[in-house]
Amino acid sequence: MAATVKYDEVEVGQEIPAVEYQVRRVDLVMYAGASGDFNQIHWNERFARSVGLPDVIAHGMFTMAEGGRFVTDWAGDPAAVVDYGVRFSSMVVVPDDEQGATLVVSGLVEEKLEDKRVVVALTARSGDSRVLSKARATVQLS
Repeated sequence: MAATVKYDEVEVGQEIPAVEYQVRRVDLVMYAGASGDFNQIHWNERFARSVGLPDVIAHGMFTMAEGGRFVTDWAGDPAAVVDYGVRFSSMVVVPDDEQGATLVVSGLVEEKLEDKRVVVALTARSGDSRVLSKARATVQLS
């Protein structure tokens, strides 16, 4: 599988439209099972509040994974992402209701490199908070 985005059709400064991801408690439970991270702050409201959190929060790596999903969906090939890194800057608070939290991820082509690679800067927000900072992915395009 190769990236469906063409290097020659991408320009520096090009925006990648935002995508909304719903984050519900059930998503956190499934992620805990897949990752082995069963820390109670990710599923037990009473415990999360007892340690000073406003409510249950999403795993940082779950949030990072949603950013990765955004980039791979844009590129059209999960293998196209050759480097990816973020810093966690805020929490995704996940209330216990049908809506959960909304994570909004958008991107900007920041740089065109040699060998048909681009650097994509990501913005990830939940409510009024930027939850990832310095989020960058290097993507191999076709």
